[in-house]
Amino acid sequence: MRFLVYDRLLGFGDDYWIEDDRGSKVFLVDGKALRLRDTWELKDTQGRVLVDIHQKMLALRDTMVLQRGGEPLATIRRKRLSLLRNHYRVSLADGNELDVSGKILDREFAVEYDGELLAVVSRRWLTVRDSYGVDVVREDADPALLIAVAVCVIHLAEKEREG
Repeated sequence: MRFLVYDRLLGFGDDYWIEDDRGSKVFLVDGKALRLRDTWELKDTQGRVLVDIHQKMLALRDTMVLQRGGEPLATIRRKRLSLLRNHYRVSLADGNELDVSGKILDREFAVEYDGELLAVVSRRWLTVRDSYGVDVVREDADPALLIAVAVCVIHLAEKEREG
């Protein structure tokens, strides 16, 4: 499954749709302005919140937290001892981990679980300016989670570049 994400993603307070490869609206990114921390909600077309995304306050390193239904889903932070600055770890609530690596700022990276590819984020196959694609490779993968991971990793990389 391929999804088209517009790069307005990094500004919070903006709402915009994520489309599938047929151009149908699939997810709404609802940015929450006027908050102390960066916050978004990933919603379905009926307005149900699928993933709540927010910056963790009081953390030594920039950290994003994902929740589903008020329950922890994942924590995302840059890998501490990585030679590559563009390597992030996603610690899932069930104890598993996802690895995100590649050229995050160029929107060219992969999300893997235990060495197996789950999704590829890329601008290469798109002609729409200021957008990137999320190609969910595995049928049993959670597209909402993988899109939320892409949103968070890009946000963290942008903040690191600015700081």
